Amino acid sequence: MASEDVKTSESAVSTIVNLAEEAKLAREGVKAPSYAILSICKSLAAGGIAGGLSRTAVAPLERLKILLQVQNRHSIKYNGTIQGLKYIWQTEGFRGLFKGNGTNCARIVPNSAVKFFSYEQASKGILYLYQQQTGNEDAELTPLLRLGAGACAGIIAMSATYPMDMVRGRLTVQTQKSPYQYRGMFHALATVLREEGPRALYKGWLPSVIGVIPYVGLNFAVYESLKDWLIKSKPFGQFQDTDLSITTRLACGAVAGTVGQTVAYPLDVIRRRMQMVGWKDASSVVTGDGRSNAPLEYNGMIDAFRKTVRHEGFGALYKGLVPNSVKVVPSIAIAFVTYEMVKDILGVQMRISD
Repeated sequence: MASEDVKTSESAVSTIVNLAEEAKLAREGVKAPSYAILSICKSLAAGGIAGGLSRTAVAPLERLKILLQVQNRHSIKYNGTIQGLKYIWQTEGFRGLFKGNGTNCARIVPNSAVKFFSYEQASKGILYLYQQQTGNEDAELTPLLRLGAGACAGIIAMSATYPMDMVRGRLTVQTQKSPYQYRGMFHALATVLREEGPRALYKGWLPSVIGVIPYVGLNFAVYESLKDWLIKSKPFGQFQDTDLSITTRLACGAVAGTVGQTVAYPLDVIRRRMQMVGWKDASSVVTGDGRSNAPLEYNGMIDAFRKTVRHEGFGALYKGLVPNSVKVVPSIAIAFVTYEMVKDILGVQMRISD
């Protein structure tokens, strides 16, 4: 009997010791494989939810932006934000406002998940190298380092999901009068592969990558740096604690989105136009109902820039900027705040720059 009591006591002590060791390892940042995998899945889920919710909220403006970017200059159907939205409503109904949004979400959910997760991992790696280089273990990420981490995240996410972005662009510009209708994302992918080859799925990739460096990089850098500044400087006596209100974080996201999209917007226009090249049954929005032979063929990014500016002027590089601004500001703000809130709910450690 005493022997059994001793064994029970030893087992209890062993359990307590093991729990203490696990707690110690957790405090030191060493996590069990299952915990690490769960944390990664939660982080990816938070990013995906944030992306899907933010894009659906502004889907009509997203579609109008693309229509304005690619419409033929000799056959103007969409002339401004209000008129453009009314025209879509009158000609295609309510569903027309959300055309392409399913494909957009199918792209943006994994894109956003990879982007946020990649930013966290890149930030951790860059911060570690920065601390090692400076010899200061308390060093924090600078705005420039955050820009670099955001750029890395943007390139990885864009490259991983680019084929879906390409066919989403074509689905979005389809109208009821288009000579050929893609029936959905997978049908569009199969059709492009069959008729134009696998390389066609990456048309416009170069300007996309170049554009995503300042766009995503500035989004993260401005958002994180602005939050840090508000917490540390406490302007006007506000922000007495380390938790900013949802309204303040939305404002930070709005500023970040405005800065990023303004810098990168011309590259987005060129990307969309290059994606239309080779589409033999292109939408009438692109062809202009056959009224002219507009330059739909581009020999690369530089040629696309040159032809666009020569035929339509410098302002063509900012076609659709207004609806895009109205879209981007709330979209980026919603994405950042949703991501942080979902991570809080899921219990994932938040800050990667502290």
